Amino acid sequence: MDDASYERFDSAAGFQDAVDRLLAQPGRELRVFDPDGAALRLNDSSRIAGLDGFLAASRTRRLYLVVHDTDHLTRQCLLALLARYSNAMQINRTHEHIRELQDAFLVLDSQHYVRRPNASFYRGALGLGDETEALAMRSRFMEIWDASFPGVSSSTVGL
Repeated sequence: MDDASYERFDSAAGFQDAVDRLLAQPGRELRVFDPDGAALRLNDSSRIAGLDGFLAASRTRRLYLVVHDTDHLTRQCLLALLARYSNAMQINRTHEHIRELQDAFLVLDSQHYVRRPNASFYRGALGLGDETEALAMRSRFMEIWDASFPGVSSSTVGL
């Protein structure tokens, strides 16, 4: 695509800005893979508002999230969002045999993405309108999704 853009980031602030910019893009399906969701700041009211805005924009929008460890998610306010949009959200947990995966990414449709090659660091990139890379990431997400199972529901009680 001629108007594709690619920007690197190397800090927590740069990563958060990239995620906010991704959520502001038009799209229908947001797919997220992260070890535990902690770096995504899913407990921040501004991030919850961004995800709420994404899902509220259309009844056809969907959020698919896969994590290795669900503890962080069940202790944070993402559950309120899941209760509100239970028809539009699914949170899965990876099977044991793929829990060594170290990267993290978000991909919106097959157009836009935020990727961190190593989830332990905030170094990564935002790609907007990059269909080639976004499609490859979506395909990788589907492989991870296939190696996961439902991990959090709106009735999960956080302790």
